[in-house]
Amino acid sequence: MREIEGITDQRTGADYVRAMYRAMVQARLLENKLSSLYKAGKIVGGVYLGKGQEAVSAALGTALVPGKDVFAPLIRDQAGRTGFGEPFIDCARAYLGSALGPMKGRDGNIHRGRPQEGMLAMISHLGSAVSVVAGSLFAKRLKGELDGAVGATCVGDGATSTGAFHEGLNMAAVEKLPLVVIVANNQFAYSTPTNRQYACEDLVDRARGYGVTGHSVDGTDFLACAAVIGAAVADARAGKGPQMVVAKLLRLGGHGEHDDASYVPNMVKAGPYGRDCIDVAEKQLVEHGIMSAEEIQHIRETATIEVQAAVAQAQQEPVPDPYQEVWQAWSTKEFYAENP
Repeated sequence: MREIEGITDQRTGADYVRAMYRAMVQARLLENKLSSLYKAGKIVGGVYLGKGQEAVSAALGTALVPGKDVFAPLIRDQAGRTGFGEPFIDCARAYLGSALGPMKGRDGNIHRGRPQEGMLAMISHLGSAVSVVAGSLFAKRLKGELDGAVGATCVGDGATSTGAFHEGLNMAAVEKLPLVVIVANNQFAYSTPTNRQYACEDLVDRARGYGVTGHSVDGTDFLACAAVIGAAVADARAGKGPQMVVAKLLRLGGHGEHDDASYVPNMVKAGPYGRDCIDVAEKQLVEHGIMSAEEIQHIRETATIEVQAAVAQAQQEPVPDPYQEVWQAWSTKEFYAENP
């Protein structure tokens, strides 16, 4: 496997895919636990899982460099968050409402981030992430910090129909920003099929319309995702302008755990994009001699222990106390001085 340039510590392609696989498994096990907690009534609010999208998300998050790059993970990007370095405890605390969590229990689930490390908090209006990352890169340019940096986000096919997506991508193209946009074409914007969303033959056509380099990949093919997405990040880092990767796949579940996905036809589920990317990854890793079955099993066992420990810790932590909570505006200098 060819060396992928632009990756921290000049890791070889084999090292990259090992880290990518680890992030996928860790995310899947963590989200399986969240699903169980949601069904047991232990989580307030929605739970949105990335099952089936982990190869795409992990390929992106693992290729980025915390502290240097900007990453705006979205609704199904736990694998990308994990690959970028987010600890399990951040996720567990957010979903379980711990007062020690990144949002101190004020907001649940996915609206969390680590801005100092380059991971932006998620915006529910998903197409907006493109504009925010483009703006972050432009700010880096103004401060003289853009050289060698990359900004990235991963949106769904539905987000490509929003105004913010078009405005952000257009700005990045005009300014030749090192932006990587991954479009996870999971064939349904919630319950609306793609043939009711856009008339172009392929979403990658939209990249060409803006003068952005476009790539297509089978989002269920582990090694293909590593090669295409890893190369797109490397090209952006090398000054070749914005890159857009359209990954075809299928959610292996509903829009959220509240949704049974009954609107997805069985023939689509049984189609080429209905396979599990983790099953594909394990087969490819063994067949190419990158990892052994024993190594794969060790990663699974270790991740299971780590996930259980993070969830157990978050469950024992205090939740916000409305009588002790600080409610003053967060924008004041006094608040930040007292609550670092």
